[in-house]
Amino acid sequence: MKKRMQISIQGIVQGVGFRPFIYKLASQLNINGFVLNSNSGVFIEIEGDSVSLQNFLTRLHSERPVHCEITNLEFSYLDIYGYKNFEIKESYCAGNDLTLILPDIATCKDCLNELYDPSNRRYLYPFINCTNCGPRLSIIHSLPYDRPNTSMKLFKMCDKCKEEYENPDNRRFHAQPISCYDCGPTLSLFNSASASLCNNLEVIKKAVQLIKEGNIVAIKGIGGFHLVVDATNEKAILRLRQRKSREEKPFALMFSNLNQVKQACAVDELEEKILCSVQSPIVLLKKKMNFLIAKSAAPSNPYLGAMLPYSPLHHLLMHELRTPIVATSGNLSEEPICYDEIEALNRLHGIADFFLVHNRPIVRPLDDSIIKIVMNRPMLLRRARGFAPLPIIKQINNSILSDKYGNLVALGAHQKNTISFIKNGNIFVSQHIGDLSTLEANLNFENVYNDYKNLYKIDNENVVCDLHPDYTATKFAKTNFQNHISVQHHIAHLASCKLENQVEGSALGVAWDGTGLGLDGTIWGGEFFLCDENSFKHLAQFRRFKLPGGDKAIKDIRRSTIGILFECYGDQLKSFEKIAGIRYSNKELKLFFNILQKNINCFTTSSVGRLFDAISYLLGIVEKSSFEGQAAMMLEYAADPCESSSYPFNFIADEEIIDWEPMLDKILEDIRVKKSPGTISGKFHNTLVEIILYMANYFRQEKVILSGGCFQNVLLLEKTIKKLQAEKIKVYWHQLVPTNDGGISFGQIAYVLSKSKKEINKQGNQNVFSNSR
Repeated sequence: MKKRMQISIQGIVQGVGFRPFIYKLASQLNINGFVLNSNSGVFIEIEGDSVSLQNFLTRLHSERPVHCEITNLEFSYLDIYGYKNFEIKESYCAGNDLTLILPDIATCKDCLNELYDPSNRRYLYPFINCTNCGPRLSIIHSLPYDRPNTSMKLFKMCDKCKEEYENPDNRRFHAQPISCYDCGPTLSLFNSASASLCNNLEVIKKAVQLIKEGNIVAIKGIGGFHLVVDATNEKAILRLRQRKSREEKPFALMFSNLNQVKQACAVDELEEKILCSVQSPIVLLKKKMNFLIAKSAAPSNPYLGAMLPYSPLHHLLMHELRTPIVATSGNLSEEPICYDEIEALNRLHGIADFFLVHNRPIVRPLDDSIIKIVMNRPMLLRRARGFAPLPIIKQINNSILSDKYGNLVALGAHQKNTISFIKNGNIFVSQHIGDLSTLEANLNFENVYNDYKNLYKIDNENVVCDLHPDYTATKFAKTNFQNHISVQHHIAHLASCKLENQVEGSALGVAWDGTGLGLDGTIWGGEFFLCDENSFKHLAQFRRFKLPGGDKAIKDIRRSTIGILFECYGDQLKSFEKIAGIRYSNKELKLFFNILQKNINCFTTSSVGRLFDAISYLLGIVEKSSFEGQAAMMLEYAADPCESSSYPFNFIADEEIIDWEPMLDKILEDIRVKKSPGTISGKFHNTLVEIILYMANYFRQEKVILSGGCFQNVLLLEKTIKKLQAEKIKVYWHQLVPTNDGGISFGQIAYVLSKSKKEINKQGNQNVFSNSR
């Protein structure tokens, strides 16, 4: 079966015979398509069978021209186009020249060899780098990317480094972060009282000793601080959880090497490739039954978030430690990551016992990227270090953009916030900013916005935001811009996936998540749309119910449960013992019943995310979520993946409602007869899949687009994909853009690109040009 692959490559790939090499390689493998140079590097589209495409990727790396260096490669799959041959196309230039900033790149093999070579002058030097690796985005102040425009301007090159820097035959030719012991940054170790303990080479050994003794050490890396403890030390991890106010959410782990990862996790070929890639992200891997990691690192979770050392400092630490570590973001829960040592000594005081810092300033904070494998394809859940700020979509007709909107900036959602913008026909997505629920997070959001505006010289921008008036990003748009465009949350989700996959023609859009303001003023989250070339028509949604206390239901999942039961059974809740799974006191039940009956501080929602919460609670899997999505996550993990049956449901066509009450009746019946939570959860997941298939057939759609936070659930996503594909329905899901709210800003731009100003003004609340400042 033929497939079409789109490949974007950055690095030293122009002027080195790379396009002729690609042409010959494609010819040898009988692959059709094209290759061209662009502002961002080299762009390739190829069509062929799966084996040929995989061979192409493998040989592209192993047989590339001698002077070619690939610093970043991203690929995704698209529908077959039908190329008849392979050709070298004319170079593409989107408007004015655009200098792209490369992401921060993991330490390369050549630098690692030198790092451990006693005869090399950079032996054990914690800031070793070359043109093929090291910091980029995290150190640049402004374009062009020259040393005086980076935080390395504080360090004057010694004669030996300068000679390497100016030598075209040297691997460090124009490596802006170049340095050595004589001229570069240095390490220091402080205690929590800000007293200096030691410097330079002593720091690594002392820090390793402190970690082994069970201390919490805050370590300044490339994009910010990690809070580090020994991952085999249960007491140390529990102490970190208590101090960081992070009860149960899984911690990321760093392993010394790939073999150590394989001792703790099952690792397939693709997962290994991603772990060892230049992006070096966190990869979610299945735990092995016999592993050494303390249970509290990822309690009640079959996955571990694993990564390998990606900076020389990390390599030196892990080489000495020889044991996995927890390496979680240096912050309090809900706050942005710390990236300045003075800030860290203040904000992390009371969390970290010791601070390992360096004096190379970090210009902008960068969290670690997170990837999960779905259907043998990588799916980015958090796009940050290693990926940002490379453009996701290239080659958009720049004249269309300038005619419509000029510079377009999208401000994203409230949770998992990112900012997206267009420059010279390229769509960029910022690094992960996070949830905008604290003052520190809000300030960080504004800093990122101003940072990219200045870095890419974005003037006279048109701003896009979410429809919700209380979101921080929306308030920012309304306060600071005379003209702004509001895009409905779930439409942005679907527009994001549609553009990423370049879906043509009509498709059924399925947008399932926890929350988002709907066009009717209620809280949506279980939506179906008809997506065509330039419109998103709302077709149907899940039956709505009331949430007592509104957003409080995100963590207090009893509220979702009682709201759903009240919607179906009303007065019967007064005799709560008749309803299995309810664990309320009489007093609590009466209170919630009165709140719902009198509609006091209740929000109406169609959220599938809240439905997950309610079922999880009814099955006794989770009593209360300590972090967003925990109940749904645990429900997924509890499911029997081999369960094949499902529950009944109704589609009330004239009301455009999916009625889940028949499903709920059967779930409660199964609970009464004590069927296992695994069986019930499996049937619940299967029912959701059947609903999607039913809706695709009902609306006669041969394509389905899946987006929203609920599709982070691998069991749900893979079952849906397999079921629809078996019915000859094409399915599209996210690969390079997060399916959660991290993809909303990209979707906001995608939606605006599909419309004209006139059409937007006609859409009313869906998209509004506001003239109020």
